[in-house]
Amino acid sequence: MAGHHHHEHSGTRLVDAARDALVVAGEQWTEMRADVFAVLAGQGRPASAYDVAEAVSAARGRRVAANSVYRILDLFVRTHLARRVESSNAYIANSHPGCRHDCIFLICDSCGKTVHIDDDALTGALIGAARKAGFADVRPVVELRGHCADCS
Repeated sequence: MAGHHHHEHSGTRLVDAARDALVVAGEQWTEMRADVFAVLAGQGRPASAYDVAEAVSAARGRRVAANSVYRILDLFVRTHLARRVESSNAYIANSHPGCRHDCIFLICDSCGKTVHIDDDALTGALIGAARKAGFADVRPVVELRGHCADCS
């Protein structure tokens, strides 16, 4: 599979990498943004903005509005700290924050596990086909659904 290579971050190194990438993008790493990212990074599967808002509310001991979380998640997607899983309107932390590329998501219909893979040849071909058809600024959204190894 043609792809590019990343250092996959996890735990506190993932949070540190996300903070650094957001600052490099010219944004501030606020306490609320840190809380939202920590919840998102701690999920084992994509989470909706409502799930994230509920978890942040519980951690903070006061209600956090989902629309505030949506704005932060949109910022995270724009700055490549998170990816949006379109088919489920959910978000997943990018394990290599700040890296701009197109992901291919593999989504388990049984347990919800979501794995992303990189294949620059495939996404490049999709972009090339879109350009050939007269489209510009395209962003491939590729999601494959099936059953993970644990569920099949």
